[in-house]
Amino acid sequence: MRGRAVTRAPRDIAHEGFLTHGRMRWAKVAGGLSVLAIVAYALVDQTPRPNGGTALGYLLGTLGLLLIVWLSTIGLRKRIITTKPYSLKAWTSAHVYLGLSLIVIGTLHAGFQLGWNVHTLAWVLMMLVIVSGIYGVVVYARLPAQLSANRNEATQPQMLGAIRTLDRQLDTAAQPLARAEADLVRLSLEECEVSGGLWQRLTARHPRCGNARARDAIQGLVNEQMRRAKPDPALTQILFLLERKDAALAQARRHIRMKTQLEIWLYLHVPMTIALLVALTAHVLSVFIYW
Repeated sequence: MRGRAVTRAPRDIAHEGFLTHGRMRWAKVAGGLSVLAIVAYALVDQTPRPNGGTALGYLLGTLGLLLIVWLSTIGLRKRIITTKPYSLKAWTSAHVYLGLSLIVIGTLHAGFQLGWNVHTLAWVLMMLVIVSGIYGVVVYARLPAQLSANRNEATQPQMLGAIRTLDRQLDTAAQPLARAEADLVRLSLEECEVSGGLWQRLTARHPRCGNARARDAIQGLVNEQMRRAKPDPALTQILFLLERKDAALAQARRHIRMKTQLEIWLYLHVPMTIALLVALTAHVLSVFIYW
């Protein structure tokens, strides 16, 4: 009907991602800033071309500095709960898109003049922070849904509790076995890590997993018995438990891998942001000292 304002349902707004928040308002703002910077750089008739020491260079440098300082406050913003128009979702959307605009603003500020100095160091650190930020955006946009699907309504403590329960069942089921067969089960109980080192947590790969070795060995024994006669029920029960533990381990390791991918970028992004702020301080001070 004419004259009626179109409103968005609260449910749609609640489920709106930070990348599309406000109909990508901040993407448009960042794109506009980038276009203005490019047009200004292209239209300025100056020799040599505009760089950090020209009027346009100072303007772009000031804009870039203010953006970087503001972008670095998102950690503080996450500790404050407010509603629109300054919601965390809106702030995060602005953080992403304005951060990307620094690729254009910072590079044009430098005037493509890079060398072995503190000014180039600040630019390189800025680019590294942006690249790590892009990785973080990709991870946070994709992995939460995958985490939820993998968990199947189970929390990490519940996953680990299920593995401990299977260990107890394996220990009980192994009691009537011969020493050699019981030693195979002990591989699963004593040489099986759920998480492991950083590389194992990131890849969910455990090539020396004791449970997998025990499962393969017991499977070989059961197959051999099946060729000769009826397999030992105790071994069949052990094999069943080892396979169940294998599935439980795979689920828990996938969960840990995705959580590690969600967290690890912060161990790169935050320190590099601090280093960038330090380099920017040195950059600005050197400009004013030698101006």
